[in-house]
Amino acid sequence: MTATETPAAGMTTLPAAAGGSRLYRVAGLDISLTGTGIATIGGTTRVPTAGRRADNLATRDHRLRHITDRVLDEVGHVDLVCVEGPVSYQQPGGSTWDRAGLWWRIVSALLGRDIPVAVIPPTCRAKYATGNGGARKTSVLEAAQQRYGAILPTDDEADALILRAMGLDWLGQALISVPAGHRAGLAGCQWPDLEGIR
Repeated sequence: MTATETPAAGMTTLPAAAGGSRLYRVAGLDISLTGTGIATIGGTTRVPTAGRRADNLATRDHRLRHITDRVLDEVGHVDLVCVEGPVSYQQPGGSTWDRAGLWWRIVSALLGRDIPVAVIPPTCRAKYATGNGGARKTSVLEAAQQRYGAILPTDDEADALILRAMGLDWLGQALISVPAGHRAGLAGCQWPDLEGIR
């Protein structure tokens, strides 16, 4: 989808990057078992979970496959995907293995398609959005709406938008200029080799 095409149903329209003869296609993914946020050139969306967590392994596997397939369909072919790093796996609860499995399933599928992946720690995402690495998701949502003028129904989509914006900024095509203190969040990320992108 180009910046001039109409976004698909359920997508929130985002501004296109300025400058350069080639517009990089960057996606942001906030991977989650309850609703994965996705931001692409066409806008933002959220892939809701299919069904509830179950103790049955076949049901859990189906759930993870469903989410992965939907995410890959939404992302399509891009030059770079920025995913939020998996630090929240220390949270209590029985879904630790499922969360880790989903993250690796999606990242592995992207790498299998030769799509470079950047891993963005949540503190770097928060710093880029708000200037404060410890900012809560609600603050990131508010900052994303104000800075990018996007109507974002969930913090999942706000996180994905910030991740996409970070990738574009790293590639030299910032969606919007951000203060230097915010941009410092780019330094703590695991970026892929540029040779695979250009």
